[in-house]
Amino acid sequence: MSFKTIMFDLDGTLLPMDQDVFIKAYFTGLAVKLAPYDYEPKKLMETIYKGVYAMQVNDGSCNNEGAFWKLFTSVYGENAREHEPIFRDFYENEFQQVAKVCGFNPKAREIIDLCKAKGLRVVLATNPLFPSVATESRMRWAGLDKSDFEYFTVYENSSYCKPNPKYYHEILEKIGADPKDCAMVGNDVTEDMVTKELGMQVFLLTDDLINKNSEDISVYPNGSFEELKNWIEENA
Repeated sequence: MSFKTIMFDLDGTLLPMDQDVFIKAYFTGLAVKLAPYDYEPKKLMETIYKGVYAMQVNDGSCNNEGAFWKLFTSVYGENAREHEPIFRDFYENEFQQVAKVCGFNPKAREIIDLCKAKGLRVVLATNPLFPSVATESRMRWAGLDKSDFEYFTVYENSSYCKPNPKYYHEILEKIGADPKDCAMVGNDVTEDMVTKELGMQVFLLTDDLINKNSEDISVYPNGSFEELKNWIEENA
């Protein structure tokens, strides 16, 4: 069954990484950035984690940005919103150093170019826990650019998170696509392969596989970038 639209995860898929190493480098840098503004590191990290959880369980009543800042200001007060420019400055500057703990695979560029050459609609379906400025940075680390995608998810334009099926429904609604005409490529069994239940085709990239529940991955088309390339050639 062929597809017209293909969605890609970013972290661990188009951008190789060890998620735990990435998060440690990211949070450490943020703590250093905010320390001069009286954010005690331990409390800050606990609050960031709570903010991430607030986005993960967002019920769609606001976007993920709103869910995060509602939690953050409940801890630090409404005046904390005045520090948003400092967060943005961090993502524009210090955050770029986190690229050093990520990998790079030129085949990511090749795969995106292949999809475009085949006339596919290409979407970046990365878990929308980051502001656009941070997601655009991670695209560049992967050798890509926002112009490579018709649509990409960030915390400003999303009201749900993976693996909530409503996250994917929201994308489909915004781009006007039928799940039967779509495919999803990702490295996380729980977060990305849930799209199969929506009627989408799936491919599990195994280079940086995340399989928290030790599921049988043989039920999904899977493999490295080379297998992914062949799969797209055969199905798109």
